Amino acid sequence: MRRPAWVIMTYAVLLLLAVAMALPNFLPQTVRSTLPGWVTNQTVSLGLDLQGGAHLLLAVDRDDLAAARLQDLRETLVSAMREQNLDPAAIRADGLSLSAPANDALLAALRGIAATAAPPGRPAGFTVDMSDKTLQLSLTQAGLDHAARIAADRSLEVIRHRVDQVGGSEPVITRVGEDRILVQMPGIENPGQLRELLGSTAKMSFQMVAPAAGPDVSFLPMRDGSGSVPVENRVALSGDRLDRAASAFDPDTGRPMVTFGFDRAGGMTFAEITAANIGERFAIVLDGEVLTAPVIQTAIPGGNGQITGDFTIEEAQTLAVLITSGALPASLDVIEERSVGATLGADSIAAGLLAGAVGLALVVAMMVGLYGAWGLLASAVLGLNVMLTLTALGLLGATLTLPGIAGIILCLGIAVDSNILIFSRIREETAKGTIAIKALTQGYARAWATILDANITTLLAMALLFMFGAGAIRGFAVTMMLGILISMFTAVVLMRMVMEALVRRRKPARLEIAPLVGRVRAPGALSFMRRGRLALAASAVLSLGALAALVMPGPNFGIDFTGGVQMVLRSDAPIPLAELRAAIAAGVPGDASLQAFGDPNEALIRVEGDAGQATVAAVEAAAAQAVPGAVFEQIDLVGPTISGELASTGLIALSLAMLAMLVYIWVRFEWHFAAGAIAVLLLDVVTTFGVIAAMGWEVNLTTIVALLTLIGYSVNDKVVVYDRIREHLRTSGDEPLAGVIDRSLNQVLARCIFTSGTTLAALLPMAIWGGPAVAGFAMPMIAGVVIATGSSIFVSGPVLAWLAARTPDLLRSDRLQQGG
Repeated sequence: MRRPAWVIMTYAVLLLLAVAMALPNFLPQTVRSTLPGWVTNQTVSLGLDLQGGAHLLLAVDRDDLAAARLQDLRETLVSAMREQNLDPAAIRADGLSLSAPANDALLAALRGIAATAAPPGRPAGFTVDMSDKTLQLSLTQAGLDHAARIAADRSLEVIRHRVDQVGGSEPVITRVGEDRILVQMPGIENPGQLRELLGSTAKMSFQMVAPAAGPDVSFLPMRDGSGSVPVENRVALSGDRLDRAASAFDPDTGRPMVTFGFDRAGGMTFAEITAANIGERFAIVLDGEVLTAPVIQTAIPGGNGQITGDFTIEEAQTLAVLITSGALPASLDVIEERSVGATLGADSIAAGLLAGAVGLALVVAMMVGLYGAWGLLASAVLGLNVMLTLTALGLLGATLTLPGIAGIILCLGIAVDSNILIFSRIREETAKGTIAIKALTQGYARAWATILDANITTLLAMALLFMFGAGAIRGFAVTMMLGILISMFTAVVLMRMVMEALVRRRKPARLEIAPLVGRVRAPGALSFMRRGRLALAASAVLSLGALAALVMPGPNFGIDFTGGVQMVLRSDAPIPLAELRAAIAAGVPGDASLQAFGDPNEALIRVEGDAGQATVAAVEAAAAQAVPGAVFEQIDLVGPTISGELASTGLIALSLAMLAMLVYIWVRFEWHFAAGAIAVLLLDVVTTFGVIAAMGWEVNLTTIVALLTLIGYSVNDKVVVYDRIREHLRTSGDEPLAGVIDRSLNQVLARCIFTSGTTLAALLPMAIWGGPAVAGFAMPMIAGVVIATGSSIFVSGPVLAWLAARTPDLLRSDRLQQGG
């Protein structure tokens, strides 16, 4: 089909623009900064795992919120009981409920308060009931959920203020769900300071120190761990009255301190308190800890003061920011943290580029070796595929992450599958004696349906990964989906235009797509079905072995699914593991493990179970004691809530992927093909998972990504095999099904081997040079690709024959004979 010149020119202009937009991505930042903004506006942003930074997911502490709401409810009940001359000492607490002796007047008063506190459209905060003269007030779950949403909304502004005070490059602060807040800070050097800033409620108060213990006195710990102080429960002056704060240095000692000032009303109250309590101790309390408790020497009329103590410069700065930004309305827990140092991010980029370059070189070498000059042309289009993917990511405003780089590299191997299918079909048409241009047209026409089906299955898997994934995992899904769609365009549209132009210009009699060395071999006559039972038996044995490996030794679940903390420590000198292990054992609660990581200057510290911010702080303190000057290149914290969610969503995603493949193949083929493909796919996944368990590879989110990608790849393979079988069934007449399957498998054998070869060529460099994170994806994928290729060749045919034998008429149905 000849295309108008304007169509070709339009394609050429658009492609040149796309390449021009992609080129700035390959320039160093120093060069990019000198270019006009319109040139670099569409460059791809790097994720935190590549440029370094911190990712923190915060959640409203529901238990703390419920306790605060219950305390408010108690104060309401105490006030109402005193108005009725009832003794508040009779109040009893039970979970989220309070009970007390009452009369009808108290019941009516509290019901009026409850109605006033819950205007139309808002859930009731508490219920009021009375039975046998006993009043019961109970917090409602709907009221607590509403309070959590309100607390998250208000916390968002406080967090923005705190982050702005710290500074940073384009921080991202967003609501996630009902009561969670996501904070992403690129390039931050000290994630510990950010963690302290965001995790601290910063409820400050000024309270008098009591002379002795009493009913209205609480013993609060000193911040420096020097003991506790008896502090009056009554708040003399709230921290809400603070107007300003700044870090400074004590002129007498030269040590860091924090200066503060009250607003007008607070300054007057502060002056009155200090004038009336000269000689008494005055405690400054932050989140239940006494920062300092100096003796009031004289009245302070100006409303200004200072907080001194054993502060570091960073601690003084953090405290000043907390005071300035105000208190959070509720406690926030860091339920997930992913922090990467800038050095590790740069190393990841270098490793990704190396793995990508080697992978591309191997894929090009294979394509040239298999298809000669046409393979070289397909490789050039493959390079264009990478350019277009980067341009699309830039236009969408997507972020390129380390898994995204893995996705681009993997697409290098998978993208050529379309070319392999097309070249195989053209070779078949040429072998029939078809003239060049017709062989080209027929080859594309016969390959198109298979290409479409095979790529849609992978797109379905990636769509589910995007729906159920988060962060860098979604980046991988986006990159893969874009890469697959673009590869279909480049292989089916661009490559065809170029091939048609060359064939029409050169006018060859036959369209030969010969390998670089040797000649095109005709399909063999291997009898796969004769040994079908043996193949099924071997597959069953492998599957049983895989199931046994899943029981013993069992999967090595990472902290993504078990919860815990994983931290990578790096030092300029070899790390003394014995000293570090002793310090961790003495100062870190929980089941902690330590091992060398990469080289002697690195160590991996892992604490499993219910770990949180306190665990991270304890590990940091132990490392500072045992290895002074060492820095943490990577911190991963996964709370028990998140780990449970990740496990359930991972299982749902895998199950839905299986279901989606079943439905799609059932619609496009027959139920025999759908059932056969899913049965073999299930064997592939189980066997791969068994290999992962047997090898002791860690099972984490990256493993789920690999398995979902493998599901798409495996079904892709099965679609190619079953599509060829279905094609021959339409014209096979009375030929036995076993013969049809054998003929079909011999024809697609080269394609299956070639595609798996190019995919492995892209994966192997990732496993060798890609670094631990990328290798955690590449190794299961390598095992899965080998297993999926073997099952497509040796198992899928016998499974289909076994299913067809149970309903022999269906494969000969009129619907199938007519093409479905």
